[in-house]
Amino acid sequence: MTDRVYLRHSTDKQTDARQRHALARLIKAGAPVYDDPATSSRVLSLHRTGFKQLLDEAAVGDTIRVADAARLFRSVADVIALRPVLIRRGLHLKVESGLLSEIDLAADDAGTKMVVSVLAAVLEFQRDMISGNTKVGVAAAAAAGKTLGRPTALDEDQAAAVVAAYTEQGTAVKALARQYGTSPKTIRRILDDAGAREVSEHQDTDDQPGQAAVDGQEDPAVDPTVVIDVPGLVAEHLQDSGDEAIRRFLEGGQTIRRGQGYSVRVPAPLSVHVAMIEQSSTGLMQSPAGRKAHRIHSDRVTSVRTTN
Repeated sequence: MTDRVYLRHSTDKQTDARQRHALARLIKAGAPVYDDPATSSRVLSLHRTGFKQLLDEAAVGDTIRVADAARLFRSVADVIALRPVLIRRGLHLKVESGLLSEIDLAADDAGTKMVVSVLAAVLEFQRDMISGNTKVGVAAAAAAGKTLGRPTALDEDQAAAVVAAYTEQGTAVKALARQYGTSPKTIRRILDDAGAREVSEHQDTDDQPGQAAVDGQEDPAVDPTVVIDVPGLVAEHLQDSGDEAIRRFLEGGQTIRRGQGYSVRVPAPLSVHVAMIEQSSTGLMQSPAGRKAHRIHSDRVTSVRTTN
């Protein structure tokens, strides 16, 4: 049974020093540490890089330790998605100090479920209050003529060069990001602001202009968008998929609670759902629960395919 320390702070101007102080005993004893620096609490815990690594390495009976509950979850939606995963994997969740320190927040009983749900609602309210106060402060600063926000990653000349390289030379988004030392997201934003990027309704090519209907990709008439409930275990496995389209559609899905488990309701092109089955098949075959989840998912996709 291993204690695993989880840390998170919301912005790059914050640190995890206070959390490390609260968890110093465990860290000093050699407990593995996982962190998600500069990560908003609006990103569900199951979608965070550090926490996903923790889940990948955790074994049945291990305990996740946090300095306070808000480091892990701060919304009811997060708790609804998180608790079934912890329960299914036989993991424990404990806050290091305070009134909740003696409670296993991942315990599968009605009392704990109620306590955690109320706590999540309070933390969500607190987060929204902070957000509201921040917006008021930003509006006041803007009215006073203060410059807000971080500096633009690329200046006007560089942005113009990016647009020209993309539209005239067909340079890929990722290649431009590497060339200018920034992220693909920044490059896409520049292209979108200039109206240079044509993205199909269901697919962001993230490559070169004019390729939405070529290179063997099916058009919408042949590849309809369908809604399928992806079992939670399958969705978790695919969060680390190398296919960006799969990850994007999963992140845009709706979490549906089903008893002690959950599904992710995903509207996506049929080809994406088929790709999910192909990419998850090998990894899920390692356990009975994985094989069952894969079979359910495959049956759902097959059922849709036969009616389209």
